[in-house]
Amino acid sequence: MQVEPVPLNSLARHVAPLRARLLAAMESVLDSGHYVLGAGVEAFETAFAEYCGTAHCVGVANGSDALELALKATGVGQGDRVAMAANAAMYAATAALACGAEPVFVDVGEDATLDPAALERACDGSHPVRAVVVTHLYGRLAQMDPVMATCNARGIALVEDCAQAHGARARDGRRAGAFGNAAAFSFYPTKNLGALGDAGAVTSRDPAVASRVRALRQYGWERKYVNAASGGRNSRLDELQARVLSEKLPLLDGWNLRRREIANRYSNGIRNQGITVPGPAGEEHVAHLYVVYCEARDRLRAHLAAAGIASDVHYPLPDHRQPCFGARHAKLSLPVTERHARTALSLPCFPELTDREVERVIDACNRF
Repeated sequence: MQVEPVPLNSLARHVAPLRARLLAAMESVLDSGHYVLGAGVEAFETAFAEYCGTAHCVGVANGSDALELALKATGVGQGDRVAMAANAAMYAATAALACGAEPVFVDVGEDATLDPAALERACDGSHPVRAVVVTHLYGRLAQMDPVMATCNARGIALVEDCAQAHGARARDGRRAGAFGNAAAFSFYPTKNLGALGDAGAVTSRDPAVASRVRALRQYGWERKYVNAASGGRNSRLDELQARVLSEKLPLLDGWNLRRREIANRYSNGIRNQGITVPGPAGEEHVAHLYVVYCEARDRLRAHLAAAGIASDVHYPLPDHRQPCFGARHAKLSLPVTERHARTALSLPCFPELTDREVERVIDACNRF
């Protein structure tokens, strides 16, 4: 008897229960006759800002634009240095380069987020750092208190990359997106809160930052056809995606709870000395990805595939080793980042994963 494969993710399962609601939302956009920067975008911006606990949310076309415009809105420009982790597929680095800035790569801790001690050393170097991008990787909040202390003490702008951390919450109640001077979100379909295409947003508690992002997302206009802000682009969240996101936002906490339950079942159930699992997850972790570490990663991945279980590698090549930099960072050593790139493997983790499928993944890992 053939057993159905366990997918890494399934957007079809995710969207199926929402089909009628999403079709109704799409029809409302069609009937409105207003498709860009209308009432739907304004409603989502208001709701998402309230959800994140920030004063402002500005919808943009995608998460990459959100990072770039957040950096520009906090003052990053040509020749500035921006500190960041090097373990997240060049997203922050690409945004910094688009600003004309120079990425400064910093190692991460065992939790895969920016190492506060390494960041402090980087910011105390002979060349000043203009901004820090802190990525809440895999859905886990970074160590924000020491990161903020480093930035605040030196007058460094802090931008959060929240693309994988929608709804992650610290013990004091603050959510991802409410810590820095600005925060960037992606709503790519696979995210914890995903659209039906590309979409993104920048949140901020600073009205000046939000105002600048609003200008930059539409050519740099201060008013129609008057361009006052250099570095602008056409990056607008459309009405269709905004209405879809508004339908899904009230369900986000429930989806995150299910993701966290799956992650904790894995962490409690996988008992294999060759596989390192993350510790128990609380509300600070929304389990966008469930990542284990294994020195025999390729063999583990082949073993899982033979059992009908999908997996993936996030991320196999650190930023400072990307070919676009040539030999620029050849002498830079980031030991934890490099070890994680060599050993990380993502297991299936999405809200619609069944209990039976979770047990199959645990059993396969334990039989490796």
